[in-house]
Amino acid sequence: MNDESNKEPKRFVALVLAADRTTKDPITQHTGAACKAFAPVGGIPMVIRVLDTLAACDLIAKIILCGPPESLLSHCPELQQRIASKQVTWLPNLDSPSRSAESGFSHVPSNMPVLLTTADHALLTPTLVQSFLCESLAIPSDASVGVVKQQDIAAAFPGSKRTVIRLRDGSFCGCNLFTFNPHGRALVRFWRQAEDLRKRPWQLIAQVLGPRTVLSYLFGFLTLQQALDAVSKKSGVKIRTIMLDNPRAGVDVDRIEDLVLAESILNQKPHSFYSDNQSV
Repeated sequence: MNDESNKEPKRFVALVLAADRTTKDPITQHTGAACKAFAPVGGIPMVIRVLDTLAACDLIAKIILCGPPESLLSHCPELQQRIASKQVTWLPNLDSPSRSAESGFSHVPSNMPVLLTTADHALLTPTLVQSFLCESLAIPSDASVGVVKQQDIAAAFPGSKRTVIRLRDGSFCGCNLFTFNPHGRALVRFWRQAEDLRKRPWQLIAQVLGPRTVLSYLFGFLTLQQALDAVSKKSGVKIRTIMLDNPRAGVDVDRIEDLVLAESILNQKPHSFYSDNQSV
């Protein structure tokens, strides 16, 4: 007799975007690394930190890395070894994050959900990722987006500057954590319209979602769920947010100040990268 409660939970394919957005990336220039993904944080290349975290998660069955370019792989022998031993599947990056993601999706079996993240997410922990994946499996959606309250980041890391979406029900920061079920992968085509406007939220809302939604945003009436419902209606993909209570989920390493912050966090708790303790 089949018992639904005894079924193993679905496992994800993790897709990691690891290409530089620009040839003049400030982290690459500051550290002298061959590319941003190879920049050391606490002495360990960021991409290796992310891969270690994902490999430690029970809900992840496979890891695909999009980028960096093949010509740069020799600058990170540890990554080369993981690719050669098939611990990681490497794919060449394309000319934008959305196109790289779409390429990665094409290498994932059609029945498997996908976790999407980035190689500059140096503060991820296995517990944080595992919690995010468990919640994404529990909610009825085609895609999920990890967010953290801006006030939580400000309280934990005073002075840290993040990209903030200010809405009626609060101010939120993205976490570069997304999940997609097979239908949810269609959202990547919608993403193409938005990726160049991610630092200008009102323009993003205006061009992608239309005048009614932008007016709601400008006058302070738009809530987080209303914004997602508008995207869901436009894209045909049901999207839900997952609110994460660990503020380090909202810290990726985009700027030199972020690198200093990430290293200070790791130096305060040398073992926190692999810790199950969610506090900072």
